[in-house]
Amino acid sequence: MNFLLQGRHALVTGANAGIGQAIAVALHQAGARVTLAARRDCDATLALIPGAQVIALDFADPLAARDTFADQDYDILINNAGTIRRADSLDFTEQDWDEVMDVNLKAVFFTAQAFARALVQRQAPGAIVNIASLLSFQGGIRVPSYTAAKHGVAGLTKLLANEWAAKGINVNAIAPGYIETANTTALRADPERNRAILDRIPAGRWGRPEDIAGTAVFLCSPAAAYIHGAILNVDGGWLAR
Repeated sequence: MNFLLQGRHALVTGANAGIGQAIAVALHQAGARVTLAARRDCDATLALIPGAQVIALDFADPLAARDTFADQDYDILINNAGTIRRADSLDFTEQDWDEVMDVNLKAVFFTAQAFARALVQRQAPGAIVNIASLLSFQGGIRVPSYTAAKHGVAGLTKLLANEWAAKGINVNAIAPGYIETANTTALRADPERNRAILDRIPAGRWGRPEDIAGTAVFLCSPAAAYIHGAILNVDGGWLAR
């Protein structure tokens, strides 16, 4: 089985930190050429992947990547960029709803669309990995737009796989569990929520961004050539409880 990615070119969105950074490093270690995309600087990731290309993409504009793939040789897309807003549903604002849906769902679709159009034009195969969530399957609390968007990512992954598998484009998703990133800082800082979460994780710890990276490499590799429309949970056993 070939798990290596020599000769491949990957674009990783939200590559400045956290899960995106870990995936970018792992793809690089597997042999891929990696382009880092983020709205913030990617200096910390560049220190781990010297010489990597960096492009500025702010998915507050869901069409930010519409011109990114034309006349380029990308054949891997990691749709990782995301944001979150927390508030009781009785108090949740339209602005918080729209900002999360634009980045976490609308941008995922239109970035994948632009990537796939370029592949089809080149008659080239490729792989898309979307970053879903445990909240693609569960409701959670105080994150209505995030939950709706991540449910959408799961459904969108399956739809795109149905349409594009025959074109040689693998579309799959990873559903991370509770991972130590900026998005979970508030949860980890709340003693009661932190303890409740840890008590349910069979692995007994929060995940690390590096725990997601190997799954991403696998889904982009020839070893996963017959995997289409899958959503792989990497959650320390959370959903098994």
